Amino acid sequence: MTPPKKKAGAKKAGAKKAGAKTSGAKKAAVKKQADVKKGAAKKKQAGVEKAPAVPAPVEPVPAVPFSPALGAGDRERLLHGTHHDPHGVLGAHPVPGGVVFRALRPFARSVTVVAEGLRAELHDDGDGFFSALLPLTDVPAYRLLVAYEDTTVETEDAYRFLPTLGDLDLHLIGEGRHEELWTVLGAHPATHQGVSGTGFSVWAPNALGVRVAGSFNFWDGTGFPMRSLGSSGVWELFVPGVGDGELYKFDIARPDGTHTLRADPLARRTEVPPATSSIVHTSRYEWGDAEWLDRRAETPVHEAPFSVYEVHLPSWRPGLTYRQLAEQLPAYVRDLGFTHVELMPVAEHPFGGSWGYQVTGFYAPTARLGTPDDFKFLVDALHRAGIGVLMDWVPAHFPRDAWALAEFDGRPLYEHEDPLRAAHPDWGTLEFDFGRREVRNFLVANAVYWCEEFHIDGLRVDAVASMLYLDYSREPGQWTPNEHGGRENLDAVAFLQEMNATVYRRCPGVVTVAEESTAWDGVTRATHHRGPSGFGGLGFGLKWNMGWMHDSLQYMSHEPVHRKHHHHEMTFSMVYAYSENYVLPISHDEVVHGKRSLVSKMPGDWWQQRANLRAYLAFMWAHPGKQLLFMGQEFAQGAEWSEAHGPDWWLLDPAYPAEPDHRGVRDLVRDLNAGYRSAPALWQLDTDPAGFQWVVGDAAEDDVFAFLRHDADGTPLLCVANLSPVVRHDYRVGVPDDVPAWHESLNTDAERYGGSGVAHPDPLKPEPQGWHGRPASIRLALPPLATLWLRPA
Repeated sequence: MTPPKKKAGAKKAGAKKAGAKTSGAKKAAVKKQADVKKGAAKKKQAGVEKAPAVPAPVEPVPAVPFSPALGAGDRERLLHGTHHDPHGVLGAHPVPGGVVFRALRPFARSVTVVAEGLRAELHDDGDGFFSALLPLTDVPAYRLLVAYEDTTVETEDAYRFLPTLGDLDLHLIGEGRHEELWTVLGAHPATHQGVSGTGFSVWAPNALGVRVAGSFNFWDGTGFPMRSLGSSGVWELFVPGVGDGELYKFDIARPDGTHTLRADPLARRTEVPPATSSIVHTSRYEWGDAEWLDRRAETPVHEAPFSVYEVHLPSWRPGLTYRQLAEQLPAYVRDLGFTHVELMPVAEHPFGGSWGYQVTGFYAPTARLGTPDDFKFLVDALHRAGIGVLMDWVPAHFPRDAWALAEFDGRPLYEHEDPLRAAHPDWGTLEFDFGRREVRNFLVANAVYWCEEFHIDGLRVDAVASMLYLDYSREPGQWTPNEHGGRENLDAVAFLQEMNATVYRRCPGVVTVAEESTAWDGVTRATHHRGPSGFGGLGFGLKWNMGWMHDSLQYMSHEPVHRKHHHHEMTFSMVYAYSENYVLPISHDEVVHGKRSLVSKMPGDWWQQRANLRAYLAFMWAHPGKQLLFMGQEFAQGAEWSEAHGPDWWLLDPAYPAEPDHRGVRDLVRDLNAGYRSAPALWQLDTDPAGFQWVVGDAAEDDVFAFLRHDADGTPLLCVANLSPVVRHDYRVGVPDDVPAWHESLNTDAERYGGSGVAHPDPLKPEPQGWHGRPASIRLALPPLATLWLRPA
């Protein structure tokens, strides 16, 4: 608002009055100042600049002294474990006036900075904080002298070190493409910037803060906050002086401010359950299996002998360690002639009754049997005995233990954020979120880890069907269709394809095996080959043939008088035998939980049960596909398997009256493996229809099956099974006319196996009488409940 004119005029009049009182000297000064201004204006117009007049001096504002002590906000966040950048405020930092030193050492009485020519005690700021501003021009190489009530410790300052992860590591983690994830996350003893210690790092993107707690700091992580590395979600801290054998966990501040103490997801060693801490570990094992690895990839698995002995390590010989097992298991498996062992899950798991299928330590062999290097010793011993090592791998789900992966950083992280997608309906566990790239990376790198670090020759992937289908064991309304309206879990498909492609690219000679119980198209098809369903193959090398297992065991469980009505259960497998690359599995799943042991599934008295078992095993070894047999079944254990006591080895004690019965079955298994290895017809064309021909597949009234197997050169092997309890004399079987004579290479009715001894000691010459659509035939005396193998004489 403009003041009234009269008031303005009054103001001028007042100014004139005041001017009348001005002294002559003052007038002269004012005039001089006006002249200066006029002159400056003229020069400015002429383009000449003159320095401005010096302003009147003012009183200097006193400088606020720099306080080395932390502000209240930083103190509060550090004490509560919610600081994302502790390295920015702790340690030594140049500031105006010198270098500020700050330390967080709870319970310390004093902290002193020690350097060359320097010894300065920091001020105690309370709550474990110490600080000082020292008049230095540069940060020196210093150490901390920390005095406690009863001891004094000289140590490096953890907050003077650069991160142990590089930009490339963080980029690959963010992309979900770090194929050697175990080399950067977890706990890694190392010399960093010339100092020995351990670098800790963990992925926890939802955490407000993370600290390391362990045996080296009395499980109080207050003084060991980790820094957040940008937007990667990775937290990191190098702790000087910490080395092998130290226990640790991560103290995570969740989004709601509460804390949770978690085992390291990438721990490479753990405590013995039920203890749950992670252990800092460096491997010092020196391998001796270079020759095995060099020739492992010479022949594709599909074209090589592949018979597998499945083992639950903790109960094979209860009480033995990895190194003690290495003294017994390779010799036993080699004596029986198996080409591979398959180890039920060895990754750490809290509940032994899960047999290892509920994993909490995906990167750590179970500590129940020894250290990671001890496990390497066992694998090495098996390789040096000429035995490949497969292991069960469980990427489908994980348990809900509060110290492990479930809601790891306070929110769903490894599991799907949708509770319906996360909860596994059968096992009370959580399913992995296969759509999250960091989770996929965790699992893909884990598969590579076992193959590269432990020289594992194959991964049998558990519960693939539960991964592939969104509606697996779920009722309508309990699942949401995929983006195309289907029930396929597209994220899981992409994960399995990536895992297989990565393992096969990085690990020559390694095979992946799917335990997949449905008719999913292309489980063992290459990932870049699309099938009728529109999906590329999953990329597995082999698949368990659950259909054959179910049908054949169903047939064998019938009394022989009824078998003619179920003949198709033994022949149907050949309808789809070449749709995938198959393994024929008689696994642990078939001999537990009321299913009875393999010999106990067989009908009849004890003699007939053993005869049925022997005939079945020889039929199985001759059938297209690879073989797998669970421990204890090789000597006809009558009881179901129990992880509490393992196989009934006492059955093989010579003092036991029925010992010959059990030894006879084991001797047969040994001879099956020997005959199998020596007959390329039984494995060379396993995945090629040219390797198999029915001779007679419809003799239902006789309970007889006969077929030919061929190797790449056309050399045949004839398999004839009589699954009735009577001898069939002069049983004519059609054969090719280009084989001059056949000789019986295996007979499960041999007396040394416990059979009746009906055999063919002399070569069998074909007769020119056509039979079964073939130009020649031979006449056999088919033993009761027995299988014969005949090879060209």
